[in-house]
Amino acid sequence: MAKYQDQEFVEYVIKSLVDHPDEVSTDRKIDEMGVLLTLKVNPQDMGQVIGRQGGTARAIRTLLRVIGAKNNARINFKIEEPEGGRVVRERSEAPAAPVKNVDQMVDDLKF
Repeated sequence: MAKYQDQEFVEYVIKSLVDHPDEVSTDRKIDEMGVLLTLKVNPQDMGQVIGRQGGTARAIRTLLRVIGAKNNARINFKIEEPEGGRVVRERSEAPAAPVKNVDQMVDDLKF
């Protein structure tokens, strides 16, 4: 199956971002709405692909819009959610603060 410029671009960028580049795959379909690129990645890499508040995915969509405009095509980008939902990575940060009840929080506010 021949790879297209938009598909190669997405694969190159995503493989450069993720921890499991061998598990990155794209599917390209054309219909009346334009080109649809569907991305599949390892569930642990979803956060890196989407980015903080969706910034990375939004930037990739913007760049795909530019590629599409250059080729007179509308390119849509879909990130396929892994089976079983999102995977939450464990963080190696300081332990969370103990949970306080309302009375303890009020006491903390007193001078």
